[in-house]
Amino acid sequence: MLGLSFAAGQLRTHLPGVMTQLCSAAPAPLLCILAVLFRMSLSVDHVPMLLWSTRRSQWNPDTALHEGHLVSAQELTVLLEPVFTQNSRNLILFLQDTLSIDDFTYLSESYRKKNPFQNVQEILQSSPSSLVLPAVDCEATRYLLSFLQESGDWKLTNITHLDVSQLEVNTSKPNLLVVQLQPLVSGLNEISALEAIAENDKIIGRLTMDLQERGIHFSVIYTAVRPSRISRRTDVVGELRRQLMATEEEDSLSYPPLNVTTGNDICILFYASNFSLKANSSVFIDLTNATFVTQNVDISSSECSDINTTLSLKYTKPVNGISSLEIRFLMTNKFYGGSARNWSTLDAVEIVQDGEKFAKFNVSVISAPAEYSFHCQLVGTSNLYPARLIPSNNEAKNWDVFISRLQIQGFNVENNQFSYASDCTGFFTPGIWMGLVTSIVLLWILAYGIHMIMQLTTNSRFDDPKSPALSVPQTE
Repeated sequence: MLGLSFAAGQLRTHLPGVMTQLCSAAPAPLLCILAVLFRMSLSVDHVPMLLWSTRRSQWNPDTALHEGHLVSAQELTVLLEPVFTQNSRNLILFLQDTLSIDDFTYLSESYRKKNPFQNVQEILQSSPSSLVLPAVDCEATRYLLSFLQESGDWKLTNITHLDVSQLEVNTSKPNLLVVQLQPLVSGLNEISALEAIAENDKIIGRLTMDLQERGIHFSVIYTAVRPSRISRRTDVVGELRRQLMATEEEDSLSYPPLNVTTGNDICILFYASNFSLKANSSVFIDLTNATFVTQNVDISSSECSDINTTLSLKYTKPVNGISSLEIRFLMTNKFYGGSARNWSTLDAVEIVQDGEKFAKFNVSVISAPAEYSFHCQLVGTSNLYPARLIPSNNEAKNWDVFISRLQIQGFNVENNQFSYASDCTGFFTPGIWMGLVTSIVLLWILAYGIHMIMQLTTNSRFDDPKSPALSVPQTE
């Protein structure tokens, strides 16, 4: 679709050929140097970036970059110059938490009846000027908003609600509209990611259509902070032989877990690759960076003991309109006679907004032996997640929680690291159950066939042509 499928196909097609030529034609020392450089270029995290404008000749069509080229921060600055030099300086930044070029090709091909990028595709086709960058360095997109703010005297407007009909745009001044899109939770269920992308696509179409109907000229940037899919790793130096079985390895923890200490000992460990909330189905709050990267969070109210543990996370002005936000994870350690051991359970999650609004969630299936940590790929308020946060009061119904790759341990932390993880996915997964049922049916058919063969018998008497004919009485 447009340049996206072509760019992704070119990237997959040309890279193996380049590697084969390097391995067969280059001398050994030169091969090692080139392989190291090539591996370094592949290891850089990158995201796609889509740009379009309502004005013609905004970007030169020859500017499109393919063949696996990675756009650096310096190159991106040059490509964004038309945005700052146009007559009507209205810029919209659609910022998503994760996005990869594979999302366009894979999801569009897998769900033909429901194209999640329908509005984006139609907008790119109808825009007078557009540019597709398949691979942009994540370091450039991470500080994109700060760069845009410093590049001009913008009037910054953060759009966090879905109703854009009341949006006021003063065209006499340059406007920078920042739209934080719904996060994509990558993990066990791709349907939830598909629905999130489709919802973001509707937001993009709704806002751009509203501005076009008002006759406002603008430019758009659609990108993400980090990639949503992990590229297959190519280790050329260590192994030059072909691997018969290739696996996609998950990236290691990009940041250390959050820890709570009592004295010199760590009593709580907490980690998540994505930790975000949504208030009133409109205000999106991404707490990942504030919790784990910059650690701009107050954990002084956390409590540790052998029976009860509370992880308290306090944030000051996480978004506009919320002055303070506290999130509590309440855990207990109890002995259960049925298993003859202690189990740690996450009993509840509480959210306190501005010290007044109190929301409480009951937690399902989050438990582990007291010596273990707990891990789950998806935790939140969605019914599709294996570990759910169930609203316990009316205020909790106004919140949506998204946590991916959660790992938490509130008891028996040793060596300042997570213990063996008890996963929320049980041993008997749907795939295992399907295999067991199918095997049982096939074994039953085999047993029935063997039983029928064993029931076959031969005649008790046979007709001999040299002897008198057999006479079989009717009574027999």
